[in-house]
Amino acid sequence: MEILGLLAVLAAIMLLSIDSASLFRKEEALPKNRYAPKALVIVPCKGMDISLYQNLLALKNQNYKIYGIIAVVDTKDDRALPLIKKAGIPYIISDMGSSRSSGKVRAIASALKRFRDYDAYVIADSDITVNKSWLGSILSPLYDKGIGISTTYPRFQPMGGFWPKVKMVWNFVGENLLEKESSRFAWGGTMAFRKDLMKSKELHYFENSKYSVSDDITLTRICKMKGLRIAYVKEAQPIVKTNDSFGQFIEWSNRQTALTLLGYRSNFRTGMFFYCSEIFVLISASLLSIYVSLIFLLLFMHLAVSWKRSYARTKGADPAIALIVIIIPFIYVYNLISARMTKRITWRGSTYSLYQ
Repeated sequence: MEILGLLAVLAAIMLLSIDSASLFRKEEALPKNRYAPKALVIVPCKGMDISLYQNLLALKNQNYKIYGIIAVVDTKDDRALPLIKKAGIPYIISDMGSSRSSGKVRAIASALKRFRDYDAYVIADSDITVNKSWLGSILSPLYDKGIGISTTYPRFQPMGGFWPKVKMVWNFVGENLLEKESSRFAWGGTMAFRKDLMKSKELHYFENSKYSVSDDITLTRICKMKGLRIAYVKEAQPIVKTNDSFGQFIEWSNRQTALTLLGYRSNFRTGMFFYCSEIFVLISASLLSIYVSLIFLLLFMHLAVSWKRSYARTKGADPAIALIVIIIPFIYVYNLISARMTKRITWRGSTYSLYQ
């Protein structure tokens, strides 16, 4: 028990120091400016999303002077097309593109090739709900030539049920990563870049690299290969409504983790170490406080910090969040193990090989 207690204390101190640092991290201050390039918003669409029509209208009606919007679908039979037409948004049919790339990558590349008379481009997922200042906010940092991509990260809005709430809390790990410049990446649901980021050479890489199953990973790599930074714009954070069942959540979380490991293999070791440490502290603190001394309840301080951070992000007081924070490390470990063994993923009816 003495060895268990010592290991638990050391692990708890490590976790507490990591979580406390995130609590007191200052938000990145992006200088205010009037940079407003002529921009094209590209919206890849496939199938139906919750409130798709309202999402499209919000993207179309931004408080921004000079911009266009184009939806991209795979076929004229796509279920999203009637709502795209109803919203009055022009559309194109995606080019065939490379067999390596995902449908979304092909859709983005198709629009970039056909519409070259814009100064900047913004990628927007069809499931995001945005406010009227979203476009101006996400484009503003691009005035700095040292910034290659401007991005943000979504907040999931549960539409009832337990698993949508789990999905909301699960997603906080991505928000944590984007808040730190060292771990920042371009989130594909909202990202903006200047025209010069994606010239013919970069477009070829975008469609044909081994990472082309993911627009996020490929654009992040292009940005970093050019020695450019990624800006995180919290003010542009969209809402994504979710009503996932247990099965849908597990499929989604495994897929997201598999794509993450495709681009960042070292995340497997880092993630397993961190989340297994959380599980070890949770179990050890429970056993030691019951069988040795109540003083070991102090080991739950890390959990208390996690609760505080999660409730601050949700801006609510749902008691289910406390339970979800406890079980989330177990889910992350399952996702990592499952993703490590995953060679193919399925997304909106299409199957992609991760390691070609």
